[in-house]
Amino acid sequence: MNGFSIRQLATLWAEDYRTHQSDWFRPGFRALATYRFGVWRMGVRPKLVRGLLSVLYKHFYRRSAYYYGIEIPYTARIGRRVTIEHQHGIVIHGASIVGDDCVLRHGVTLGIRSENHPTDAPHLGNRVSVGAGAKILGAVSIGDDAKIGANAVVVCDVPAGCTAAGVPAKILTHRIDRDSDPDKHQSFPNANEGTIDLSIDSHTAVIREVTT
Repeated sequence: MNGFSIRQLATLWAEDYRTHQSDWFRPGFRALATYRFGVWRMGVRPKLVRGLLSVLYKHFYRRSAYYYGIEIPYTARIGRRVTIEHQHGIVIHGASIVGDDCVLRHGVTLGIRSENHPTDAPHLGNRVSVGAGAKILGAVSIGDDAKIGANAVVVCDVPAGCTAAGVPAKILTHRIDRDSDPDKHQSFPNANEGTIDLSIDSHTAVIREVTT
């Protein structure tokens, strides 16, 4: 078995559980639990066992997509302690990257801009907050601590600590020192308010090894 262990999977599940108010029935928690399981089972040996686990994964993935409206393919790269607020209309492209401690709200799409570039998906840094209904499209980079306003359509990079809103999205505020003015850092318009080697690079290595 390669990748992370069943114990490490349990640690991730526990983090996601606490992040979602320790509520087993939160759709966001269940969608992330399914995603984590999908990543973990790709490192399972032998192939027969992995195949059986894949059947179970596909069942829960479809349930998450159909009942909760949350699609997170196992090929996406999702960080730790990510929060999915509410449900419905949340689509994360399989080539997307989401950093640690990010918040995604209902109606959020992380997708591509053109079928001619099927792997050009967004890269969100750590602690990014994405407002309801926002669309982040193409190979754009959203810096750490950035905030995306509700219903924004983002097709260009957003620097770390900045706020972007509008259609198409524009930078409304620039980076604020988190230590000097934490209150200002928390506000933005049109939006609702370890040591385990589970890095994004490690995740990619597992997928690459199994699929090649």
